[in-house]
Formats: sequence, structure tokens, C-alpha cells
Amino acid sequence: MEKKRTSLVAWGALLIGMLYMGIPLVATLIFSVSSKLHSVTAPTPISFSAYATIFNDPKFGAGLWFSLGAGLLTILISTVLLVPLIYWVQLRMPYLRSVIEFMTLLPIVIPAIVLVFGLLGQYRGTFLTNSDSGLYVLLTGSYVIIAFPYTYRPINTAFQAINVKVLTEAAQSLGSGWFTIIVRVILPNVWTGVLNAAFITLAIALGEFTISNALAQNTFSMYLFYMETKIYEPVAFTVVAFILTWFFIVVLQQVTKRPAQRATRERSAQLIGGAIGLPSASESE
Repeated sequence: MEKKRTSLVAWGALLIGMLYMGIPLVATLIFSVSSKLHSVTAPTPISFSAYATIFNDPKFGAGLWFSLGAGLLTILISTVLLVPLIYWVQLRMPYLRSVIEFMTLLPIVIPAIVLVFGLLGQYRGTFLTNSDSGLYVLLTGSYVIIAFPYTYRPINTAFQAINVKVLTEAAQSLGSGWFTIIVRVILPNVWTGVLNAAFITLAIALGEFTISNALAQNTFSMYLFYMETKIYEPVAFTVVAFILTWFFIVVLQQVTKRPAQRATRERSAQLIGGAIGLPSASESE
């Protein structure tokens, strides 16, 4: 009886959550297709004219590809920085975990507008503020900073699930160098955490407005600012942005999905087995 009651409570909480998330989305979608509902000439219950206006505007595609490129670059930089950092902390400097945990709170506590104006003031009169490519570097660097709390935690959690010391010693006993250990042994084992961090980073890059507005960059979120005088188009853009964000996340998952998850386990098993003198599967056959 107790289990049944718990199950009902769980399903009730799930239903409330779905309604809380779903009702605003459905209402937004309905409003976005109601642009011709009260038309004097030819009223129609459903009209996709707002969506047609968005997709026919060249600023929409330019902003989308700009933000997508900045997001992918942010993912790459964050991965290159964090995976070796967390690996080394786990292996040799565990006493620095609390320091890094504290540092992950700073981008949350410090507002984005303070961050961007601090960067502009610091690099005023340099290449970073006097050219379009420099501003793009500042934008990407800012994305790396504000995404730091959300990229560090999933990757760190993935590291907590593996035995870094055993994998490192096994790889070193087989003659692997540090680069090979990180790229071919450690990275495949924490790939799930890297992927989760990439999803969050991409969503941040597509939705961030404050920094891109201060740096005058034509990002995806800035397109909403250009349509402030319209009524239905901004609402339609919200629906499109929601769908596209999930679409790119799914595409990213499929593209980076490694049938190698199984190969990762086999690789780790070979390393550990080789270190202790066990034959591999192919040798045993």
C-alpha cells in the first residue's frame, strides 16, 4: 500500500511538472500562429506568416550560425582546458578541489554585465576591442567563463566515477605518455560528462543576450532585440529558438555519440589487463 501511494505521488509530481512546463509552451505556440485571427480582410484561425517573416530574414540565419559557431568553439576550449585540469587535480592535487569548487561559484555570483564591462575596460585600446575578430575572441572567452560552473560539474562527476590512478598507472606501464593517457584513456572514459557539459554550453551560447549586446555582436539572441516593435514575430522566434536548441543538442549527441563506449571499456580492460599480465580477448582466442 505504501509503494502504491509513493507511486501515485511520483506520478502526480511528474504530471504537475509537465503541466507547468507544457502550458506556457502550448500557449506561446497558439499565440504565434494567431496573427491573422482578427484580420479585417481575411481572418484565419491559423497563420504561419510570423514564422515566414523570421525564416525569410537573412539576419535570422546569420545570427543562428554565428551563435552556433561560438558555442562549438566554447565547447572545444572548455573541454581542452577542463579535462586535463580535473585529471591532474584528481591524480596529484586533490587538495585543490575546494579551491576550484569555489571558483565555479564566481561566474554565478558576478553578473554577466559586470564581467563584460570589466573585460572591455581591461583590454580597452587593444586588438581585442578595436576589431571584429578581437570582439569575437572576447565573446567566446566570456562564454567559457560563464559556462564554467555548468561544464566543470558534469565532467568532474564523470571523473569521480572512474579510478584515475589505476588507469594512469596501467597506461604508463605499457609505455603511454601523458598526451596518450589523456586523449586515448581518460577522455573516452569521461565522455558522458563532456557531452553533458557540451549540451549546457550550447544552450548558453544560443540563449545568452547580455554579453553579446554589450559587445555589439549579431548573435542568435540579439535577433529578438531587432524585432522589439513587432507583436507575433518575437513569440514565433521564441518557439523556433526552443525547437532549434533541442534540435542542435540532439544532433550534437548523435554526432559525438561513440559506438566506442564499448571500445572504451575494452581499451581500459586491455590496459589494466596488460599491466597485470592478463591476456587480451584476442590473445585468449
